[in-house]
Amino acid sequence: MENQFTNRIDLSELSLKSQAVKAEIGKFIVGQQQLIDLLLIAMFADGHVLIEGVPGVAKTLTAKLMAKTVDSEFKRIQFTPDLMPSDIIGTSVFSVKTNQFEFKKGPLFANFVLADEINRSPAKTQAALFEAMEERQITNDGTTYPLDLPFMVIATQNPIEQEGTYRLPEAQLDRFIFKILVTYPQIEDETTMLTNFHHNTATIDLSKINKVINKESILQLKQQVSKVVIEENLIKYITQIVSSTRKNPMLYLGASPRASIAILNSCKAMAALQNRDFVTPDDIKFVCYPVLRHRVMLTPEKEMEGTSVDAVIQQIIDKVEIPR
Repeated sequence: MENQFTNRIDLSELSLKSQAVKAEIGKFIVGQQQLIDLLLIAMFADGHVLIEGVPGVAKTLTAKLMAKTVDSEFKRIQFTPDLMPSDIIGTSVFSVKTNQFEFKKGPLFANFVLADEINRSPAKTQAALFEAMEERQITNDGTTYPLDLPFMVIATQNPIEQEGTYRLPEAQLDRFIFKILVTYPQIEDETTMLTNFHHNTATIDLSKINKVINKESILQLKQQVSKVVIEENLIKYITQIVSSTRKNPMLYLGASPRASIAILNSCKAMAALQNRDFVTPDDIKFVCYPVLRHRVMLTPEKEMEGTSVDAVIQQIIDKVEIPR
């Protein structure tokens, strides 16, 4: 909905580009609006995303379509138990021509990297992502190679299947700005999807996806997002919510200061996507769930009782007084 204020920052291009991305994804995806919104927010907040959901809910397809709307390099890595770190970062190969070792870059050298079923690979391969995600660079044989910006990792995992999977360590989970839970579609959306397939209008042809935004635009729009206004009392509101996770008796592990920064950056991007140059408490509440759910841990007792992390986050948000 258009706001009735005069923005101090011109967010019209960001709004237009976001709508164009949504329109392209909408050619093949019915519903899943929250997933698409959160992917856009993460892109403009300069963060990586972990998408969790059962097979068949279009996690991989949505991430792939999102990357295809950007005029940039996209790589998909299928994580498997035998995937080695060199398979993703690259390896040194001896060249007969130069009589020297040359570094052959791996698939991590891209702007958008889809790490499919990330929990299927062993810890050392997951750890190879660490430096790339945090520092936007890769080091091999003592040489550091900067990654081309923007750089975004979109990882997927299946929460049900446990056999042949390796749980992501807390330190790596903390590198993801969001953990997005993808649920089954609404009945109306699934009916529309089936109707489209019946009429053969939902055939997935990625060549039909138009590139509606380029790398330079993303970097410029990120600069605009960083200028979105957030009042001092709302910054305090963020710190109170995060601080409450550290004292909550239902939580074994609270959120770190990196979570506070993630909420700050993502609520600014959330406001900008709605063509607003200022943050509201509702923006903060909305991003708190995907920012915090993978950064806090339930106590063993609450886990055995079947308490959900989101329910605890909601209780925390409800208890913290909203700034007026």
